Amino acid sequence: MIKQIAKHLFIFFVTITFFTSCAKELEEYNKPAVYWYAKIIESISEGSIDKADNYYSSLQSEHVGSPLLPEATMILAIAHIYYEEYLLAEHFLDEYVKRYANSNEREYAEFLKIKAKYLALPNPRRDQVLIQEAIISANKFKSEYPNSMYYSIVDTMLTNLYLAEATLNETIADLYDRIDKPKSAAYYRAIEPQPWIVWSEVDRANTPWYREWFEGDGTASWYGYLLPDTKSVVSRNSVVDTNETK
Repeated sequence: MIKQIAKHLFIFFVTITFFTSCAKELEEYNKPAVYWYAKIIESISEGSIDKADNYYSSLQSEHVGSPLLPEATMILAIAHIYYEEYLLAEHFLDEYVKRYANSNEREYAEFLKIKAKYLALPNPRRDQVLIQEAIISANKFKSEYPNSMYYSIVDTMLTNLYLAEATLNETIADLYDRIDKPKSAAYYRAIEPQPWIVWSEVDRANTPWYREWFEGDGTASWYGYLLPDTKSVVSRNSVVDTNETK
């Protein structure tokens, strides 16, 4: 009897808690802009970046013309960079540039977009397209803002991106060598590196031991013999020789 009463009481309290929390969520609408802004700041400070995004959606939908929106947009962009969510950071930066930024603010936002792309490349050998996009964005920034206070930083990132691109091309060429695709390997080795870089002084980046076990050192890997003899495994730029069976 006591167990049944305890069970019913437990179910009752769980039900009350559930509906109370739901009611609390339902009450979260039609609030002043400063309320949503404060909730965004509070959530970010607590590390709840997803909740901050939800509060931003409420701020944006209920207060389209609020002067707090531009600042909230930039704060969320920076917060997503801090939490290494670089695609979301770019989304907020694009929103900021399109809707709120003046010329000076646009320069800073464009710089942060390049920084987000750059930081999204902890292992350059894994993303050929992102490297190329980052290089294009960095060159565009240097062209549009030659007197920018961020010019030297962007130039440094661009140099590292060129080095990463050259390393990636050499890695792809090595891979084509291992699967006996000499023409495709030659294609990537024929891509001209930046002439102002002294390539004889550039050393290939070392692969950490915990990644080398699974990925190899960039020149070879333990699973190389498992790779099928197909173009799609390595690159869309694989050179097809119709006169060869390889």
